[in-house]
Amino acid sequence: MKQVTVRGKEKAGVTTVERPKAKDNWVVVKVHVAPMCTEYKAFAAGASYSLWGHEAAGEVVDVAQPGRVKVGDRVVVMPMNACGVCALCLDGDYIHCQDGHDFAALHGNRAGLSTMAQYLLKQDWMLLPIPDGMSYAHAAMACCGLGPTFGAMQLMDVDRHDTLLITGLGPVGLGGVINGVYRGARVIGVDSIDYRAQKALELGAAAVVNPLDDDAWQQIFDFTSAGRGVDKAIDCSGVVAAHRLCIDATRRKGKVAFVGECNDDTPVRISPDMIRKGLHLIGSWHFNMADTPRMMNMIGEIGEQLDKLITHRFSIDDIQRAWETQLSGQCGKVLLQPWEGSDV
Repeated sequence: MKQVTVRGKEKAGVTTVERPKAKDNWVVVKVHVAPMCTEYKAFAAGASYSLWGHEAAGEVVDVAQPGRVKVGDRVVVMPMNACGVCALCLDGDYIHCQDGHDFAALHGNRAGLSTMAQYLLKQDWMLLPIPDGMSYAHAAMACCGLGPTFGAMQLMDVDRHDTLLITGLGPVGLGGVINGVYRGARVIGVDSIDYRAQKALELGAAAVVNPLDDDAWQQIFDFTSAGRGVDKAIDCSGVVAAHRLCIDATRRKGKVAFVGECNDDTPVRISPDMIRKGLHLIGSWHFNMADTPRMMNMIGEIGEQLDKLITHRFSIDDIQRAWETQLSGQCGKVLLQPWEGSDV
C-alpha cells in the first residue's frame, strides 16, 4: 500500500509498505480521507520518522473476530492507541490514557500505524460510526477540525450568553469559530494572517483582531459587555503571547482553555490571575467519547460551514504540494485522499 514519507527538509513523497492485517479487536480500515494537521512542521524540519498522520475516516475492510464493527462499516478513526481498560478510557477520556499499547510490539511491525496511508489498523472501540448520508470528509472533522475546541467548549459550558475569544485561526481555531457560532456564542477571533481573519468572518465570527495592532487588547475589550473582558477564551495557537492575551482579556470568574500545543513556559501569576481574578484555567486535548452523538449530530447540521472550513484536497501522490499549501498559511483544513476517485 502507499504511505506518505519525508525524504528531507521540505521534501516529501510516497513509499510502498506492507498492508496491515486484522488481529483480535484490531481492524483494518481503508482510508478514504486523512485530514492533515500539524505534521507540516515536521515536514518543514525534515524529520526522519516515517509514520505520519493521526486523523482519518474510511471503511472497515477486514476484521479478525466479531466485535463493535463489521466489514463495510463507515467510520471515523480516533487518534492514538489507548488501552481501553483504565479508568480514563472507561470514563471516555481515553486521550489521557497512560497505558497505551506499544503498537510495534503488539503487531510485530508498524504497518497500519500511519493515517496518511491507504490502510490503517485500529481497535474497534476507537472507531466512531458515520451516520448515513454524511460524507467521509465532513465526518473526519470530528478529529482535529472540530474535536479539540468542541471538548474545550464542553468543559467550559459555552453557550449563547457568552462572548468567546479564540486566539490562533488555523484549522483548529477556525473549527473553534464553527463550534462557538453553533452554540450561539459571540465569537472574537485573533490572528495576524489576513486569509485566516477573512475565513473566520466568513464562518460567523463577530470580529477578528490583529494581535500586532498596538491597541489589540483594547479592541477586544471594546467588543465585550461594559468593557469587562470576554466570558471565555480558547487558545489554539500554542503561542505564549496568545496564552497571556487570553488570560488578560478574560473577565473575572471567566474560563480559559488551552488547546494549542506549546513547549515554552507561559507565565501564570497565581495571585492576580487565579486567586484574585478567579479564573478557571483548563487544558483540553480532545473531546470525551460520551459526547460522540452530540458531535456527529452537530456535523450533520452544519454541512455548509464544513465546506468553508475544508479548503483544499490532494491525492496522496501530491503530498509535497499539500504540505507546501499548509506552510503558506493560505488555507483552512487540508484533506489528503489516498485513493483516486474516492467518494469523500
